[in-house]
Amino acid sequence: MPKHIDTRLLHAGTPRFHEKIAPVNTPVVRTSTVRFESTEAYEEIYRRRAKGESIPTYGRQGMETHRALEEAIGLLEGGRHTLLTPSGLSAISLTFLALLAPGDHVLVADNVYAPVRRLYKNLLQRMGIGFTYFSAGKDDLEALIQANTKMIYAETPGSLLYEILDMPHIAAIAKRHNLIVATDNTWGSGYLYRPLALGADISIIASTKYISGHSDVMQGAVIVNDPVLAKKIDATHESIGFAISADDAYLALRGVRTMPVRLAQHQRNALQVAQFLEQHAAVRKVFHPALPSDAGHAIWQRDFSGANGLVSFEFKRPDVSAARAFVDALQFFSIGASWGGYESLVQIIDPPRLAEQSYWSGSNPAVRLHVGLESAQDLIDDLQQAFEIAAKSA
Repeated sequence: MPKHIDTRLLHAGTPRFHEKIAPVNTPVVRTSTVRFESTEAYEEIYRRRAKGESIPTYGRQGMETHRALEEAIGLLEGGRHTLLTPSGLSAISLTFLALLAPGDHVLVADNVYAPVRRLYKNLLQRMGIGFTYFSAGKDDLEALIQANTKMIYAETPGSLLYEILDMPHIAAIAKRHNLIVATDNTWGSGYLYRPLALGADISIIASTKYISGHSDVMQGAVIVNDPVLAKKIDATHESIGFAISADDAYLALRGVRTMPVRLAQHQRNALQVAQFLEQHAAVRKVFHPALPSDAGHAIWQRDFSGANGLVSFEFKRPDVSAARAFVDALQFFSIGASWGGYESLVQIIDPPRLAEQSYWSGSNPAVRLHVGLESAQDLIDDLQQAFEIAAKSA
């Protein structure tokens, strides 16, 4: 049995031999209906599913393609139970809806993905669920726990600025108070970071990003080890009717096979770009945990096995028009809100989103880059010419 994750990912869900032959790739099995051999088989399958076995009784639950992807994501995360959803946000929504009830309270890291705040405002608040946002670096988390607190929800690294949270510390507090810890692990996606091994109960991934890797899939996943939590989440998953297509499962599985080499190149390129930015006269501060100057670098070294392609930076001057000119001048960075694909992207970070994070102490325009798989030197040259154009604009 191979031990290295790279080898295991390449062979996760590999099709079995039939008539002494087998395809290399897992077939795309599309169906809306499952047939049963007999009434006895029908009853047996339903009994097995009721006990928690991942076996389909209807097309919505997926077939061999879905099982192979669940196996691969579970392998990445070190989890026993994986549930696939149509997007990363739907995976987050599923977690809250499955485990919270009216009157419950959640402690939420203030660095979270912005749609989490909208989910609370537009849905969870109306259901009588309360949120308190906390600063991982400044607040006494234990002092914020209320009698009705049921969950701590985190994201590490945090959205936009990549604040590194101390997951073992958070998990220890949660354990003392019998709280569930759920975390968005899209940045690390299992390959770079394994929150379940550090004490979290639930890991959530937008497999839209690095797992798929080609900007052509919308998908999410919820991964757990505890069978009780898994049963609750699975029941809600089934009740809501979440499903992904066999084609999208296949595309994500295809992405998993090349994930190690893609992430290694993203990391190399992003670190070179971050180092270039750190020395640039137009830049005040760079946010990238692999930099020794980053505030979370020590915990990143302890808990992570690498970094990805995300780099953010704050301009030295408060000139918004110059920041816009910089972004518009870039040739190899497309303006876009997502990340995790092969391509480089850029986005001016909205000031209200930065203001939500206690980790942010700046006042000048900030930009998020997703550093893709192009030549690092070409990307650096592109950034340099954009800085020059922005300086002329100012």
